[in-house]
Amino acid sequence: MAAFDAALCAAGVGEFNLVRLSSVIPPHARLEAHDGSGVPSGRWGDRLYCVYASQIAERPGEQAWAGIGWVLRDDGSGAGLFVEHEGPVEQGVRDDLRSSLADMTARRGGGWTQPRVLVNGAICLDGPACALVVAAYETKGWDRAQVR
Repeated sequence: MAAFDAALCAAGVGEFNLVRLSSVIPPHARLEAHDGSGVPSGRWGDRLYCVYASQIAERPGEQAWAGIGWVLRDDGSGAGLFVEHEGPVEQGVRDDLRSSLADMTARRGGGWTQPRVLVNGAICLDGPACALVVAAYETKGWDRAQVR
């Protein structure tokens, strides 16, 4: 869990409560790729609606790979699909992302942009390591949070 937390902090989202979404990109969405510098605005503990992939490597020399792929409808609406995959081998994650997107778009029909993928890797050196990719939608605060 500490490796996952470290990856969240490195991605700039360590102080949010993640709300994991499925793979449908709403119309009029604007996608921008960042390397951790595009941190969503919000306060400590806010909800962050997102799609993410994470993979842990626990043994020295073991690799962890995580990736997100996406396509948009070719009608200019901004609507699209995300898919996330994890694994111990980079090329396997890339292949899984493209294969899933091909299946998902074929099922829906219509025209789509070429798939785009973003993949991140980590290697276990002397302690667990986590590869993480996050697609952040938006943050939402709490009126009054009650933990029971």
